[in-house]
Amino acid sequence: MLVRKIPTWQTTRRALTVTAVAAFVTGGAFLSADTASAATTLAGTCSGSVNGSMGDTVAIQGSSVKELVRKGAQDYVNSHLWTVATVWPNSLADTIAGKGALNVGQVPNAAGGTIPGTAVGSTVAAALKGANGLGVLDGTKNEVLSAVSANVAKSCGLTTIATNYVAPGQPGAGGTGAQQGGGTATGPGGSTGNLSNLNPGTAGGSGGTAPMRDYGGIPTATAGTAVAPGVRYPANGTLPGDATAPQVGVGDQAGQGADVRDAGNAQSLSSPAGPNDVQLPMLLAVIVLAGVTAGLVRTWVLRRAS
Repeated sequence: MLVRKIPTWQTTRRALTVTAVAAFVTGGAFLSADTASAATTLAGTCSGSVNGSMGDTVAIQGSSVKELVRKGAQDYVNSHLWTVATVWPNSLADTIAGKGALNVGQVPNAAGGTIPGTAVGSTVAAALKGANGLGVLDGTKNEVLSAVSANVAKSCGLTTIATNYVAPGQPGAGGTGAQQGGGTATGPGGSTGNLSNLNPGTAGGSGGTAPMRDYGGIPTATAGTAVAPGVRYPANGTLPGDATAPQVGVGDQAGQGADVRDAGNAQSLSSPAGPNDVQLPMLLAVIVLAGVTAGLVRTWVLRRAS
């Protein structure tokens, strides 16, 4: 039986080829995974709102800030006329337009957020760093970049909206029953129980409770549940305080006016004069008689004493 001998150099080359192919495939898989997990949301302009998933990178096109860059550089030249030959606003505008997409921020892990204009301006200035037309001196270059950044910041600013955000306590939000406002809480060892059975402030954390994350389960008055006035007071009934309706109370209220009935069973202090009532002349006679009697008694006492 003949066995073909393969030279050592051929064996080594084949092994290296297989290793390189495997490394390429593995690296490609990792790169594909990174690309899929890190999405980029491209905004149409540098201002307004942009929708994306939480964690997405937000980018703008360099062409959307082209005129802002041109104006910022031109304003600098107008105030520093000696730089007219070294600072080129048109060249800087073309340079930023050719940069393509510029990453200016990220969609936060919340319902929404903001990317301020200063962040957009800083990104634009960083993309223009080292470009032709910024001037000759380093100080001039820095001043031109600052002027461009400030002009971009004045006109830009984005509001991010997370399209896949789910508020805590809503269906599909996940989490424990306590997080969804279900009235239960997870205790040590994964056990659950009613929050009313736990004592707040217990040492060791075995029985303490934290504030609820969602108060949606607390009963509240909602629109459409109030009782209509027509149900509480039927059409053939009477309202409280109606003067034409009979009033329930103590005592006889017959013959009294509505104002007296509403105030209660009131009676007047004076009554009509009768034939047996004492009149004023008789009262005066009694007072005079009492005075005369007192004078006589005093005279009699003085005479006996003398």
